[in-house]
Amino acid sequence: MKVELVPGVYWVGAIDWTLRDFHGYLTEAGSTYNAYLIVDDKIALVDTVKKGFLPEMLARIAEIVAPEKIDYIICNHVEMDHSGELTEMVHRVNPEKIFCSPRGKADLTRHFKEDWPFEEVRTGSELSLGRYHLVFLETPMLHWPDSMMTYLKEEQLLFSSDAFGAHYASGERFADQLPDCPEGYLYQLKKYYANILMPMGSLITQLFKKIEELGWTFKMIAPDHGLIYRNPEWPLSAYQKWAAGVPEAKGLVIYDTMWHSTEMLARALLEGLMDAGVETRLFHLRSTHYSDIVTEVLEAGLLLLGSPTLNNGIFPSMGQFLTYLKGLRPKNKAAMAFGSFGWSGQAVSLINKELEDMRLRVVHEGFAVKYIPDPEELARARALGTRLAQEHLRG
Repeated sequence: MKVELVPGVYWVGAIDWTLRDFHGYLTEAGSTYNAYLIVDDKIALVDTVKKGFLPEMLARIAEIVAPEKIDYIICNHVEMDHSGELTEMVHRVNPEKIFCSPRGKADLTRHFKEDWPFEEVRTGSELSLGRYHLVFLETPMLHWPDSMMTYLKEEQLLFSSDAFGAHYASGERFADQLPDCPEGYLYQLKKYYANILMPMGSLITQLFKKIEELGWTFKMIAPDHGLIYRNPEWPLSAYQKWAAGVPEAKGLVIYDTMWHSTEMLARALLEGLMDAGVETRLFHLRSTHYSDIVTEVLEAGLLLLGSPTLNNGIFPSMGQFLTYLKGLRPKNKAAMAFGSFGWSGQAVSLINKELEDMRLRVVHEGFAVKYIPDPEELARARALGTRLAQEHLRG
């Protein structure tokens, strides 16, 4: 069935129902690789699909026009989930031109080692297809150096590349077709932002300023993953909020444990947060995937991280989580380490070092207990949780 966004503009992408991992990010809902066909005096294809999904995309295109009639290919992003079938498409279509950013040309040439008819475009460059006109916006490091967006002026339609995307496989193509939208879809949008775009918050804020300078307004946003927005105010608002990095009054207790002593401390700290009346969540690192924990980290204002000491170091699951979190560069968060130990007890100080390297505010020297915490130590941990919430989550 043809999916038409506006007159002459079609979704021709592919649905990856079984994808469960994307660079270590749990994609429990699958994904899509969205491509768009614009049929005008000149016919343009915006992005392609991941390798292996070409037959699905070609079948969708063939419902509308013969693929060989495509004149232009627009490559908003070099990454292989969007360019994996570019070689086959070029050989099949023999396009007049392939439009991309200057960095996109360099990277596509390096990757594919082909002499293709590239045309570099920059912010403000315009391409006439006939009745429709496309304007390009370079968005370097959102989230690769080559990234750009494409704007269909007459319909106020933004092909936003990876921005505003979500890993979500569905028979629906528009977010408003979901019965629980936006609430039901917001988690996947947030998860995508937290695990991919969190480090780029300042660049996203700059992007909004640039869009305002250009005078662009949006009636529709069509990203490269997930669903299309016919009422884009709510994803725009969510991105502005997340990019600003203003934390909520939410505390997370994130831990792993060997013989339950660190778990006892985690639960005592959790009770203290609850006593303070703030929103809180408890995460055991071997029970919840770290990409789901990071989704909650995005808006949290206080992180309490617990690990026992193993072999004079941090427990492996905590070390893995901290490595993943460090790459995402969370901002504006208070943090503290805790844990139990048998004799050496280095885990707490090592976690604090990692937190300092992330430039988080370490607000306590750490709460360490030898062997099993006794009732007095658990009471102190609970009181500490309350105090930290009152001091760091109350404005």
